[in-house]
Amino acid sequence: MNQLDQLKKYTKVVIDSGDIQNIEKYNPFDATTNPSLILKAIQMEKYNYLIKESIQYSKKKGGSKEKIINRAVDKIVVNFGVEILKKIPGVVSSEVDSRLSFNTEKSIKKARDLIYMYENEHGINRSKVLIKLAATWECIKAAKYLEKENINCNLTLLFSFAQARACAEANVFLISPFVGRIYDWYNLHYPMKEYNVLFDKGVKSVKKIYKYYKKYSYKTIIMGASFRNKKQILSLSGCDCLTISPELLKELKSSNTVFSKQLFLPKKVFSKIKEKMSKSEFNFLHNQDLMAVEKLSEGIKQFSLDQNFLESIIEKNI
Repeated sequence: MNQLDQLKKYTKVVIDSGDIQNIEKYNPFDATTNPSLILKAIQMEKYNYLIKESIQYSKKKGGSKEKIINRAVDKIVVNFGVEILKKIPGVVSSEVDSRLSFNTEKSIKKARDLIYMYENEHGINRSKVLIKLAATWECIKAAKYLEKENINCNLTLLFSFAQARACAEANVFLISPFVGRIYDWYNLHYPMKEYNVLFDKGVKSVKKIYKYYKKYSYKTIIMGASFRNKKQILSLSGCDCLTISPELLKELKSSNTVFSKQLFLPKKVFSKIKEKMSKSEFNFLHNQDLMAVEKLSEGIKQFSLDQNFLESIIEKNI
């Protein structure tokens, strides 16, 4: 049995890709996308038809040029999600415009717009979609409202324990702690002479969150994301979900080396902590973690730049 099949015994495997054709190769349960992956895919000639279809759709709806461009980008995100759902049995994650990461009301509206397209343009129930939002205080608050409308959310760009705790207390459906990006920061500032997964700060972050969530009976799903090597993935076997790039899925599939499950449910559990974090406490705790502050800011900035680039591609094609 190859390592990918072994991993599927312990963990729900999710593919992190915008390339629809790639998804079929690995038989994942769910799939995740983000602005960077969509941008990468949309520049492939084989997906040109999705740009044309999105522009035609948006033009028919009318409005200003800016509105047509914004709507067309949303339609591209949904179109990719629709095509991906044809290849998987589970759910797809579609991301809200990262430039709205500090605006609760606009994030909620954008999420509703995406869900409206899925349901009314394609007949896909909201239960098949996870709305991705950056794990800022404002977006965690947005997710809390959206969950009440049965719009499940995936809180991404998660780097600090404060973010993870706030998400659990808001009853967010799923979180995506970024293993690889945490590792990148520590490797840049405090490089290991020789890599040892036991000292990998990204891996340790997810293990800490997993232990806390399970100990205090939080239902929020943990999906480790952004991996840099196979060792990081295997060391988190037993986590609720892991979203993995096609390159690393290929590596897992090509190896038959046996490994064992690493994460286990605690023997003793407790009820949820009743006293929830305030915004000021969240800001204080999150800002104690320099890595988390820098990586969250960097992630939002990069996704926003990719969103701008995607809009420029749409504008050129109108």
